[in-house]
Amino acid sequence: MLTPRNFARVIPRTTPLATYLRQNFHATAAAMVQVGDKIPDIELVEGSPGTKVNLAKDLKGKGLIIGVPAAFSPGCSNNHIPGYMNSDKLKDAGQVFVVSVNDAFVMKAWGATLDPTSKTNIRFLGDPSGQFTKDLDLSFDSAAVFGNNRSKRYALVVEDGKVKSVHVEPDNTGVNESAAEKVLANL
Repeated sequence: MLTPRNFARVIPRTTPLATYLRQNFHATAAAMVQVGDKIPDIELVEGSPGTKVNLAKDLKGKGLIIGVPAAFSPGCSNNHIPGYMNSDKLKDAGQVFVVSVNDAFVMKAWGATLDPTSKTNIRFLGDPSGQFTKDLDLSFDSAAVFGNNRSKRYALVVEDGKVKSVHVEPDNTGVNESAAEKVLANL
């Protein structure tokens, strides 16, 4: 074991510390969700904490899972989700779910604000513990802004429980790669 006391004996004096660490310790890159992956078998909530939804079991056939950093945030409320709601191609996506690391009540209120008559049939699901998001490896440290880790902005096209295409924002929160016009154009 490497301790401060035996440090000099373990690492040769001729080897720079950075070189030694690079050669002997490895960091594996995150295994972000990939095409062909199964949807995580995790319960989400819809409308109230008692109403559970498991996309791995409940999403049949074609579908779209849209992940957002925060309900009611400007990018999510003004651009990202309205882009999907206003697209003529949304009907080709199958079942559509918006998922955020928020509670069921917040997601219900946000859905009612964006789609008061439920004409789009988009369902708004809470991932209060963030486990669904973690299992997709799409969480990021956003404590400074949101108070806890949140979801990267993304869109997953799925079919029969498997990911068909992945659209993740490289900066976590922008609206470009996961925008409706890009994602729905390839359905």
